[in-house]
Amino acid sequence: MNRVFITGASSGIGAALAREYAAQGATLGLLARRRDALDALAASLPGAGSHKVYAVDVLDHAALAAACADFIACTGGADIVIANAGVSHGTLTEESDDLAMFETIFATNVTATVATFAPFIAGMKAARTRGAGGPQPHAPTLVGIASVAGIRGLPGAGAYSASKAAVLCYCEALRVEMKPHAIRVVTLAPGYIDTPMTQGNPYPMPFLMPAGCFARKAAAAIAAGASYRVIPWQMGVVATLLRALPNGLYDLAVAAARRKPRKVNQADQAGLVP
Repeated sequence: MNRVFITGASSGIGAALAREYAAQGATLGLLARRRDALDALAASLPGAGSHKVYAVDVLDHAALAAACADFIACTGGADIVIANAGVSHGTLTEESDDLAMFETIFATNVTATVATFAPFIAGMKAARTRGAGGPQPHAPTLVGIASVAGIRGLPGAGAYSASKAAVLCYCEALRVEMKPHAIRVVTLAPGYIDTPMTQGNPYPMPFLMPAGCFARKAAAAIAAGASYRVIPWQMGVVATLLRALPNGLYDLAVAAARRKPRKVNQADQAGLVP
């Protein structure tokens, strides 16, 4: 039975992944800021009494590490760790008020991914070493949630695009680092998924996918040991084409596109993290 630890678990992709893995019989560690949403989710899942709930902000690294340590102590470790917590808002470099938003987006999408993985790696290495003389358990897996938005920079969303590009590169580096230890690193790049994060987007979202469908495909990719997967696949084709465009053509293609709204009231940043 898998032991799966998920951040940003209270809604959207995180909640959908929790439902998918609970249906597979996994024991879950569910971490997010909102205790009420986490409790309601955990109570609705198969095996409700076996899941652990942590009302923690991923920006609080000490509390995050303590939650990871508690899950390890209670379950003996994690087979899959999914660093899913993320935030997206429009940003403009010339707006001085947006500097704080840049910092929040990078801290949530990038630094918290590192802080989520770090407490589990020593135990994963030890588990693989103990199994070296006999039948090998399923490879422990670290999963980073990037985005198609990290393939090329989107005007008006520089912080989000840059943060997700950083997740792509970070997970690639980590994948090579972990390979000698037989620890898998999977990078998932969602396209447009129907979640609270995307429901306020003021522009068309091609190939919009329900969160539950994404979770099923993501779990299948993780089980298959994929190193990188764009979901849905149609957005993978779009991303590949965009990446291949010369800069001049790309600039023309996206210059007039509608942009994600900025968060005008930066004092309300605490409400960003799922």
